[in-house]
Amino acid sequence: MRTPPDHSPAEALIDLNADLGEGFGRWTLTDDERLLSVVTSANVACGFHAGDAATMRRVCALAAERGVRIGAQVSYRDLAGFGRRAMDVPAAELAAEVAYQIGALEVFARAAGARVAYVKPHGALYNRVVRDGEQAAAVVEGVLLADPALPVLGLPGSRLHEAASAAGLPVVAEAFGDRAYRADGSLLPRGEAGAVVSDPAAVVERSVAMARFGVVTAHCGSSVAVRPRSLCLHGDTPGAVELARRVRDRLEASGVRVEAFA
Repeated sequence: MRTPPDHSPAEALIDLNADLGEGFGRWTLTDDERLLSVVTSANVACGFHAGDAATMRRVCALAAERGVRIGAQVSYRDLAGFGRRAMDVPAAELAAEVAYQIGALEVFARAAGARVAYVKPHGALYNRVVRDGEQAAAVVEGVLLADPALPVLGLPGSRLHEAASAAGLPVVAEAFGDRAYRADGSLLPRGEAGAVVSDPAAVVERSVAMARFGVVTAHCGSSVAVRPRSLCLHGDTPGAVELARRVRDRLEASGVRVEAFA
């Protein structure tokens, strides 16, 4: 996996995104309302790994009220595993399911006076399309079916971004302040020790370094170029809202302009 070159502090402009709407029925996970006061883009679960119609409608309405961009967080059909289990889905089926999820969210976004502004895969699908060209092409086909102008949010240098760019879709580079990286720029799998960075101070420092200088220290200690336009703030971790606020406050104090990419 290739990584882009560093960028200079003069280009310090960043979007903050979070996974929202990840409840189902009476079960809730993320503090959607409070996180929407911090982030600039909301990755809304579309019912396949989490979320339901009422939740999607509510989160879209809240996001639209706050001027937060609405993104479709598409995934494998895996409610029981929260979309984090490896699955082998035929390409044609995956493309149709991606388009289906985007279309479902678009109904609620438009009802709120907004629109679906971008697409981001979730969980196992996100990690799969970093290296799997066939699955990446299927995701891109699904996006094209839904809207051939939608930006695709994902890891820089991934097969997903290669396929999206080849199809004429805008691509947006994403990074994670609370996830460990390998030396090649990919994420350390969640099943491995140290995959999630739990120290809030470290998350803040890594976020600022990525936004200002486009670099992050990999799990092995080497420096990796990431050059993100968007930083993901996970909403399902303890103290997520407070940590997200700390990250945003520190970014702005460091001269980084926080602004949606879409």
